[in-house]
Amino acid sequence: MIAAIAWAIVLGGAGGALTTIGLWYRNLKKPRWQPPDWLFGPAWTVILGLAAWAAVLGWEGAADADGRRTILILYGVNFVCHLLWSPLFFTMRRPDWALFEVVFLWGSVLALCIGLTPYSLLASWLIVPYLAWVSFAAILNLMIVRLNGPFGAKFGKG
Repeated sequence: MIAAIAWAIVLGGAGGALTTIGLWYRNLKKPRWQPPDWLFGPAWTVILGLAAWAAVLGWEGAADADGRRTILILYGVNFVCHLLWSPLFFTMRRPDWALFEVVFLWGSVLALCIGLTPYSLLASWLIVPYLAWVSFAAILNLMIVRLNGPFGAKFGKG
């Protein structure tokens, strides 16, 4: 349980620390349907809390070391994929690279959803909001790239 809570806190904290809503971001063209900036923190708090709960349920449902190793691998891969998106988008100012990376993040969340099913059906369902939010975020990321691209040396400054 402690590891699951730490996973959620580190991801949430790192995501917040690596997300700088500065002039560069404010000047990007964004679709009208983008949620307000204040919504992202609470949304991620709920989503990562549910995913941590899913980890505990999956761990408890795993009957052997192989099952627990599978859960650790699924959450470890997701941790790396989740952690990479914000620096690509906000720190490096490369929404185009973040769009490429979000495919891996989405795949890691889908893998969690499917991979937890043998250990706990509830755990699998608790991942669905994460999958839905990352799907939404990927579409939002795509729209930002379409509205603002190309990115690179000229666009990444300022």
